Amino acid sequence: MKILIVEARFYDDIADELVKGSIQVLEAAGAQYNRISVPGAFEIPAAIRFAADGNDGYDGYVALGCVIRGETSHYDYVCEESARALQDLAVNDRLAIGYGILTVENRDQAWARCAVDKYNKGAAVTEAALRMVELKKQYGINN
Repeated sequence: MKILIVEARFYDDIADELVKGSIQVLEAAGAQYNRISVPGAFEIPAAIRFAADGNDGYDGYVALGCVIRGETSHYDYVCEESARALQDLAVNDRLAIGYGILTVENRDQAWARCAVDKYNKGAAVTEAALRMVELKKQYGINN
């Protein structure tokens, strides 16, 4: 199994923790993986589309990032559009994607969702991506 981790690096420290959790799951599953980084959560869906179109043989994708609410409506647009675009890729293009973009009010909430020694959303969504890869294989879906 070959997985691509796409990590938004806007909050480097949070991204690092999410990736640690993801890699732990992938290594435990014996999966091959590659990592690419993008500036922020908004760019994740396009990067996944590029990789899928590039035909590098990925079975699934893990989308990792964090959006913290600020003083403007920018937060709402980034959260809604990145989620919508990833769901479109999953449903319309039949890509197996683990959605791990944290959408939080503050850094404390983000850390509560990415601590490797507690609950790590990166690990959880990687498990979801692996399960979706299995389902695609079960139903004979090849992209």
